[in-house]
Amino acid sequence: MATANPIGAPRPPAMASPGYGKRSAPDQAPHRRDDFAHLPEREACIASHIDRLPDGAAIDTKTLAATLPAYGQQAVRSGLNGLSHAGHLRRVREQVGEGRTQWVFRTYFSRTPRGDAWWACFLAGDVPDVVDSPVAAAPRPTAEVHPDEEPPPRPARTAWTARAARTARTARAARSDAYEALAALGRTDARLTLSAAECAALEDLAAEWLARGVTPSDFARTITAGLPDVVHSPGALTRKRLIDKLPPEPVRIARAAAPDAPRRLMECTGCGTPGRPEALPGGLCRPCRGDLSDEPLGATEVEIHARVERLRATLRTRERRRT
Repeated sequence: MATANPIGAPRPPAMASPGYGKRSAPDQAPHRRDDFAHLPEREACIASHIDRLPDGAAIDTKTLAATLPAYGQQAVRSGLNGLSHAGHLRRVREQVGEGRTQWVFRTYFSRTPRGDAWWACFLAGDVPDVVDSPVAAAPRPTAEVHPDEEPPPRPARTAWTARAARTARTARAARSDAYEALAALGRTDARLTLSAAECAALEDLAAEWLARGVTPSDFARTITAGLPDVVHSPGALTRKRLIDKLPPEPVRIARAAAPDAPRRLMECTGCGTPGRPEALPGGLCRPCRGDLSDEPLGATEVEIHARVERLRATLRTRERRRT
């Protein structure tokens, strides 16, 4: 009888609750063998493991320590702080849901180390969340050329052929949508075949039609509808129809406001304290960075007296209400 997890088979990664866990940061560099060579051994090991995990995998301290037997929870916690300081990792609270009422806790991981400015822009929504497909960005394969073989000869091109090709390309590039719509009338009905000069003269009138939301197919159908049996002057008739049948300007309908970008708050990787990106350089708060020079040891005497006075005023107010 076959077992669910045969000996030697790799275990599937532990997944976090839906909406939580690992999230891959956008615009990462392709995989390389030396992606984490700049990191200490412990941080490089943890980073390599996280990099292999799919999005949604649990990468909390306890789960990683159970997966990486060489390191305990305290070592994993210190390693994650090191990855955060190196720019590979940020912990984030993100507001999700249609009404933006639910907060989820996610850890964004970037194979490419990022600076504090990049992470701040990402949290503000200035960095795209979707990564371009590597297939689309891959270079085109080039034909293999052997040194002993001569490349195939190209067909000869005369100066006149090259000049004509350049002129044709320039003319096509200079044509507007309105010009193309006028030139296509002859294909819909041969009685309205226009010359190049007539298309250029009527281009502004046709452009007004397209500006009012008329598609090229509707344009051709409207202009060529109900033509007389014989058209002696296609250009003059087209001009009259462009003026007489000009549709009204479209009614402007207020569009619904686009949904707000997801609200994100950065957390300290070490202790989970939320804060603005500029207050968490390297993704760490001041105590987790070991910087306690400017931290007050407690409330000052003035603050204590002010707090006591506020409490007394609150109690006096409550006593007056009772009497």
